Amino acid sequence: MNKVTNRQVRLRSRPTAIPQAEHFEIVAHPLPGIGPGQVLVRNVFLSVEPAMRGWVSAVGNYSEPVALGAVMRSFAAGRVEQSRAPELPVGTWVTGIFGWQDYCLVSPADITRQIAERDLPLSTALGILGINGVTAHYGLLEIGQPRAGETVVVSTAAGSVGSCVGQIAGLKGCHTIGITGGETKRRLCRDRFGFDAAVDYKSVDFETQLAQACVGGVDIYYDNTAGPISDAVMRHLNPGARVIICGTASIASWEPAPQGPRVERQLLVKRARMQGFVIFDHPEHDQPARRDLAAWIRQGKMNYLEDILEGIEQAPDAIAGLYRGENLGKRLIRIAPL
Repeated sequence: MNKVTNRQVRLRSRPTAIPQAEHFEIVAHPLPGIGPGQVLVRNVFLSVEPAMRGWVSAVGNYSEPVALGAVMRSFAAGRVEQSRAPELPVGTWVTGIFGWQDYCLVSPADITRQIAERDLPLSTALGILGINGVTAHYGLLEIGQPRAGETVVVSTAAGSVGSCVGQIAGLKGCHTIGITGGETKRRLCRDRFGFDAAVDYKSVDFETQLAQACVGGVDIYYDNTAGPISDAVMRHLNPGARVIICGTASIASWEPAPQGPRVERQLLVKRARMQGFVIFDHPEHDQPARRDLAAWIRQGKMNYLEDILEGIEQAPDAIAGLYRGENLGKRLIRIAPL
């Protein structure tokens, strides 16, 4: 195994905004030998997250920036190929922050979890049953605390987090409104993910569409974008509304900080609450969220969509493609057969 070549996608230069293909390079080198207590994981699927933009930024974030020359940080799902850790025998399917590479030498402490849902596709471990689904579950249910009959608005509603939020809200008896870009994604929100209404933020009459869709006001806004989309939603908050800050996808750079409408007055007069969160702060929520989500999938109550790129060569441009809106569903890179 030591003669096997390991391809790695490394950060070559520091982007100031959305990372592009030229900020990465693919480097191949022989694998080192496996040490005591270690396992060798062969990655099958690599994850692509909007949050990766922040992970490579020099601007302060909730995690240390990926170092120049280092393997790009990412979640991955794969199989233990060699093991010197009795609790992780060869053949165990696992997930963890293994990076954009073919193989990863790790200790058991580096394994996020052993994959138990083997009746479901392995790819789901990085999407609907990974941080995307858990993020949707925690943000909506723990922070939003939806009640039947309330109106829930979700931005990036066709994405891996937003589509899950909308479906959970529907299961809880809420009226759901999705905000997305383009007619294809708008129809996807209605036809596949079951939103009661979906509006296109790229349309010239977006604000009119939004006002018509949420004529009774907004009780919960699950915000994945910030910027002008969120500014428009804020004007429709109901008294006691909850605003969940999950992402800021519409802002290309936070240095200098963008200027826009101030929300303090709206929060005050509506007695509304705005709260941000990072799912890594809540590991205790992972298991109950996956239990619910897996059950809903098996029962046919939860749909998901995946956008799978083939080959590690696709990785350098994969983040930029997310922000260009190319993907339909959770973006993954398949680099090995099952």
